[in-house]
Amino acid sequence: MFERLSEKIQRVLKDLRGQGRITESNISSALREVRMALLDADVNYQVAREFVNTVKQKALGEEVLLSVTPGQQVVKIFHDELVALLRGGESGQVQQVQIALPGNILLIGLNGAGKTTTAAKLGRYLQRQSRRVGLVACDLARPAAIEQLATLGEQLGLPVWIPPKGEKNVINNAKSAQEWAKREGFDATIFDTAGRQEINEELLEELVNLRNAINPSEVLLICDAATGQAAVNVAERFHSVVGISGCILTKLDGDARGGVALSLRKVTGVPIKFCGTGEKLDQLEFFYPERLAGRILGMGDVVSLVEKAAQAIDEREAEEMQRRLASAKFDLNDLLAQMQLIKKMGPLENLLGMLPGLDKIHTLKADERQFRRTEAIILSMTPQERAKPEIINARRRRRIAAGSGVTLSEVNNLLLQFQQMRKMMRKAGGLQKLLKRMKHLPPIAHFPKL
Repeated sequence: MFERLSEKIQRVLKDLRGQGRITESNISSALREVRMALLDADVNYQVAREFVNTVKQKALGEEVLLSVTPGQQVVKIFHDELVALLRGGESGQVQQVQIALPGNILLIGLNGAGKTTTAAKLGRYLQRQSRRVGLVACDLARPAAIEQLATLGEQLGLPVWIPPKGEKNVINNAKSAQEWAKREGFDATIFDTAGRQEINEELLEELVNLRNAINPSEVLLICDAATGQAAVNVAERFHSVVGISGCILTKLDGDARGGVALSLRKVTGVPIKFCGTGEKLDQLEFFYPERLAGRILGMGDVVSLVEKAAQAIDEREAEEMQRRLASAKFDLNDLLAQMQLIKKMGPLENLLGMLPGLDKIHTLKADERQFRRTEAIILSMTPQERAKPEIINARRRRRIAAGSGVTLSEVNNLLLQFQQMRKMMRKAGGLQKLLKRMKHLPPIAHFPKL
């Protein structure tokens, strides 16, 4: 996400850091490029202009001009102002966005924004906080939406309210669902509503009536980040009529521009509370302005990376892995387990983007295709071959290559790299130390308390 914007801003900041002295001339030149980069990323024109003017005013202040490292001071100003823009407050203000619980959560938005999937993702998020959650199908215009929500709820083990057959009245359905939720004692009841291809009076009237009927503690607008500035216009219209308490950005991982995230809070005045970063049901993240600003400026987001690792790593598995390494029993089964653990943490491209500097090193760009090929090679081996790679002779290698659909040289390369890896572990014990440290990672409860 934000690849185009991030690359351009980082290039400008690199040039500024190389300046021995910050002047009005070089800061103005740099900020012209920044403004063009923001507009190219589909940031609202007024928002881009205000951002650039604020940065310029602060960058030409006495504290920067007399600093020993003026370039670094400018980078800090950029970071603070990006945080302020994403947060919607002053740059120094600490603000923790909350979800009002217990209560009803009303999800609204246009067709295709991802409301139904987001309802399930949000349910999963709250479920992992030990909250009792129920999902309510309120899209009576699209039967497929009801079936989709029921399927997702079943996958996650979340109860789902299915409208009675033939029910056409959204308000009656919502009131019946409320009675059901009250009996079940849910902490959060998430209402998935109907959308349209565009905003019209019929849709707005239905949503206003539904809001009045269920009195939600949260009205969250689901915005497709890939639609850019159009999403901001949609948010303005929904907020003016229905009244929204926050936004959830979907498909943020597929948007190289990111302008909607930078414009939304400033234009609407409501916070972005979550963002969808992938198709899987656990790929909904709490929206942290500070972390996102760091990623845009190439500073990485190590905190989020550690949290993902803590969620994916089972402490007992880590202890067992450490024991096997200590006794030099690390085999291809263990390598496969580690690869699958990494996959659980999300797309490799996203993980590398959280490490400072790696997003700019193209040779380290994650090759998902190669990752899958390596996994296929190991899965084509017998259990005995994975446990004892040394028994894999030329005939077995040819069979493995044919079974996994790769070349013989790829199989040979994997086995050679594995032998070198195991030799290094036995010699230096580097990974053993890493796993030992991983045992002391904080527990999985890294979610913001809602």
